[in-house]
Amino acid sequence: MKVKVLSRNPDDYVRETQYDIQRVPRNYDPSLHPFEVPREYARALNATKLERVFAKPFLASLDGHRDGVHCLAKHRTSLSTLLSGSCDGQVKVWNLTERFVRGNSCSFLWNLLLHGKEEEPLNTILGKTVFTGLDHHQKEGVFATCGQQVDIWDEQRSSPIRSFTWGVDSFSSVRFNPVETELLASCGSDRSVVLYDMRESTPLRKVIMKMRTNTVCWNPMEAYYFTSANEDYNLYTYDMRHLDKPVMVHMDHVSAVLDVDYSPTGREFVSASFDKTIRIFPKNAGHSREVYHTKRMQHVICVKWSSDNKYVLSGSDEMNIRLWKANAAEKLGVLSPRERQATNYNQKLKEKFQYHPQIRRIARHRHLPKNIYHQAKELRVMKAARHRKESNVRKHSKPGTVPLVAEKEKHVVTVVK
Repeated sequence: MKVKVLSRNPDDYVRETQYDIQRVPRNYDPSLHPFEVPREYARALNATKLERVFAKPFLASLDGHRDGVHCLAKHRTSLSTLLSGSCDGQVKVWNLTERFVRGNSCSFLWNLLLHGKEEEPLNTILGKTVFTGLDHHQKEGVFATCGQQVDIWDEQRSSPIRSFTWGVDSFSSVRFNPVETELLASCGSDRSVVLYDMRESTPLRKVIMKMRTNTVCWNPMEAYYFTSANEDYNLYTYDMRHLDKPVMVHMDHVSAVLDVDYSPTGREFVSASFDKTIRIFPKNAGHSREVYHTKRMQHVICVKWSSDNKYVLSGSDEMNIRLWKANAAEKLGVLSPRERQATNYNQKLKEKFQYHPQIRRIARHRHLPKNIYHQAKELRVMKAARHRKESNVRKHSKPGTVPLVAEKEKHVVTVVK
């Protein structure tokens, strides 16, 4: 005789405490759940709608400057410390958690007040020409400046240890590579982006574009990729090993792009534009996923992505620094396990049904100011007219005389080695 014994583990159905959720056994056999996909679609649709309802990106405004905020800098080790410089020659050190000024300094007489203690600068270096950009090495006591030429300085010396020139009147920006720390890039007044290696005595190569580049930013996770902000309303991501054409052209701004900064993960970057908006782009997408703007915010000059990947900071012409959420609908603070589980589940549902027309329409919709909306519409009409003209010229010309030029190849003039 065969005897079968049923055994159950109490941990599978008994609550640990009376405040826990009742544990209900579930059979995942698809034949028992014929309407599972319609239910998940309804949940994904609701999650997408709620995400747009709770999208409140603006967090705080930091007032105190008396002129337009021209540059921002993050602290290397402190997440709550921010440095800002304005056009009146004043530098402020901010404590973001308390939203107050921890110190201020002047470009000629430096008095830094931190915790009631005055400190003088460690060193003062005088240059022969005007400095238009500065960046510090990630690990060593070395920094780079740009003006009429690009100079590499040692903190302990009063003269540059190396200087680079390449027939350019002036440079507007210089940036060190955070991964390959011996590499750096600069933007020239001749519409060029120049690459350097500190171990070499001459520049490596430069790419000349149709319009001037305002600044560049290296990808912190991929050593050979950088993104440039251009006067033609676009951003261009390049692979420094293949400069003949950009890897991706990022389009959505309706005026010159003035600054760009990558997220710590290297998957996204934020851009600041003269059109009074900031936009967040995925690194491999041609269009932005978010656009931030306010009624008071004027031309955005500088932008930074916080080191914890949660916030974006912007400085603009009307003397304000604004703090935004990198994910507009993200709930701040500590999440309970149930909230975290629900958030992850909704995110997976939105990813699963992201290409369905209704969900895609709701997720992509963004409100824009009237002037930006009409400018973007006008740019689309102009671009369509150019494409139509090129198509007509090609159609009525001898085959092969008018080649088809890809969008990525239209913006690069030449590469000089």
